[in-house]
Amino acid sequence: MNTKQTGGTIDNKSRNYFAFQILFFTATVVINFVLPRTAGALGIPLYLDNVGTLLAAILGGYLPGIFVGYLNNIINMQGNPGNAYYVVLSTLIAAGGTYLGTKGFFDKIGKALLTIPVFAFIGGVFGSILTYLLYGFGMGEGISAPFARMLLESGKLSVFWAQMASDVAIDLIDKGITVILVFIILKLIPDDLKPGLWLTGWRQAPMSREALADAKKSMTRSFSLRSKIITIISVIMVCVAIVTTIISYILYQKFAMRQYTNNCTSAAKLAAAQLDPEKIDDYLALGKTSPEYQAVEQKLYSILEGDPDIEFIYVYRFLEEGVKVIFDLDTPEVPGVKAEEIIALEAYLQPYKEDFLSGKEIIPLLDDTLYGALLTVFVPVYDDAGKCVCYAAADIRVEDIRNSTLNYMTKVFSLFMGFYIFILALCIWLVDYHLIYPITAMTISARKFAYDTEEGRDESVERLQHLDIATGDEIENLYESLSKTIAETVGYLQDVKNKGEEIAHMQNGLIYVLADMVEGRDKNTGDHVRKTAAYARLIMQKMREKGIHEDILTDEYLEDIGNSAPLHDVGKIMVSDVILNKPGRLTEEEFAIMKTHTTAGNKIISSAMSLVSDSGYLKEAKNLATYHHERWDGSGYPSGLKGEAIPLSARVMAVADVFDALVSKRSYKPPFPFEEAMKIIHDGAGTQFDPEVVAIFEEAAEEVREITQAHESMLGPMTKLREEE
Repeated sequence: MNTKQTGGTIDNKSRNYFAFQILFFTATVVINFVLPRTAGALGIPLYLDNVGTLLAAILGGYLPGIFVGYLNNIINMQGNPGNAYYVVLSTLIAAGGTYLGTKGFFDKIGKALLTIPVFAFIGGVFGSILTYLLYGFGMGEGISAPFARMLLESGKLSVFWAQMASDVAIDLIDKGITVILVFIILKLIPDDLKPGLWLTGWRQAPMSREALADAKKSMTRSFSLRSKIITIISVIMVCVAIVTTIISYILYQKFAMRQYTNNCTSAAKLAAAQLDPEKIDDYLALGKTSPEYQAVEQKLYSILEGDPDIEFIYVYRFLEEGVKVIFDLDTPEVPGVKAEEIIALEAYLQPYKEDFLSGKEIIPLLDDTLYGALLTVFVPVYDDAGKCVCYAAADIRVEDIRNSTLNYMTKVFSLFMGFYIFILALCIWLVDYHLIYPITAMTISARKFAYDTEEGRDESVERLQHLDIATGDEIENLYESLSKTIAETVGYLQDVKNKGEEIAHMQNGLIYVLADMVEGRDKNTGDHVRKTAAYARLIMQKMREKGIHEDILTDEYLEDIGNSAPLHDVGKIMVSDVILNKPGRLTEEEFAIMKTHTTAGNKIISSAMSLVSDSGYLKEAKNLATYHHERWDGSGYPSGLKGEAIPLSARVMAVADVFDALVSKRSYKPPFPFEEAMKIIHDGAGTQFDPEVVAIFEEAAEEVREITQAHESMLGPMTKLREEE
């Protein structure tokens, strides 16, 4: 299948999933619309307005759940505008539903029931506080209001606690039924359809939930990029909210004061209009016994009852000695003063006494009175002669203005918080799929990149390229640059590896050439360097298999010994041909000269090491060349080292070197039989040789024999040719 076909298949699949998601989320909105209205039509005192929200949150994620919850309140406000102010509760329930759903709380009914108190707390406790603030510290008109009024009438609870108890009780039942309905619907939806409902916005090859969980663990930081972005968004929105709230508060407070002042002024003017200025004295003389007085008083009561904001309405005449009451209406909390009574001028009116006596217009007054903080408007009433005969007044409690402002700010806060939660979920969703997940995927791929083997490098490059990040922005540019750079780097690494292998091969070849040059001068040694290298490599491999010196016998160490073993006799290049090729036994003087090949080898290799920055295997070559004639009992040369003071490589080479000398033909002796040579090695254990090395060598006798025979078969013709020469 070519790329275009693959892409087309993915596109069609994505379109099908998208259509399926749209259909499902539309169904959740319909559920939220139908269930509350069905419950209302049947007279069931339940909300049932979060079933669709929870379904969308659990199966679709934070963003769909919060969106459906937000949309639910917007739709329901068409029937009751007050529903819009509860949007914060719906969004919180949606967020809680997604979180609890991802934690597996809706997998089993027992765990699902544990979520009921959580949702009831959001809807009941938070909802009650919100209701208490929204409806001016009174009862709302919702489902829980009748129960709250019943509790209030019992006289045992205040308005607040009556509302709280009612809301929590109703919400426990409502959320219990909601959770059970959601659980049943979840079980009815086939499991193979559920993954397709989770709203994703991949701009790369999708990651499984398990991979995402592992990614979050591996990318944990004290303050991650995701946290920083969420913090920045939150700080910006909070700052905007604070500024907006302050401005709204100031503007609304001014508006409310102006509105209440207008209401108060209208009520005072309306009260003044009910009075006949020419009959004020008659009102005072006859009082409530006069039908006309009663008629005016009844009109004033109508004005008081017609505007719930008006607290008091009264008519006063201001005198030097005080205030004479003409009309003073009774209220449930404060009985009115009888007509003709004179009361003292309150302190807050003293500054305006002369104005009252002169019959002047009085500005609206806002001050503390005997009856609390009041906004008061006095309207003068003039007779036909233009004389002020009294003042009609109306009061509004300042507390009502404050409650109105608090009510307004509660609505602003609720709407803002609902909008904030929705916008935050949207921003997080976009940030995750367009920024965090692509960066995380690249980081994990880079961390898991395997440079040690060619296969690992190829798999790592393929894994990185299969991320297929397509965000259409700087992240995609970064991904393309990273992919290109790593692919080229891997290519360079492969070239370097190939060149390194060529150099290593050439280097090993040069070593053998050098060894052969030395060997060529000594006509007694045959193919000595290759055989001893093979014996040494075999011994060390067997030792490692048995766990002996496993801290030393690493792959690198074995490689170094294998490469440096041919140089163990390089010092012989400094020994005379006469001594090297003498057919008989050497004299003491000649043997002393022969022994110098160890120190000569040391000097030659030390000189070579000084010329290169990375001496590598030359360190072991130096040990082999210098100490391969040391003896376990300390009687060897050139340093007389004893036991484990002798480097391990030299102890191994001592066995390999002597054994090969025994089984090889020399001009001064015939080859020893294999078994006899092995016995000589055995007898030397603990004196000439390391007993541990000898034991390993003997255990591998058959493989030693194979090496010996293989080299004899290869070197037979070469030996004959050399003898003829």
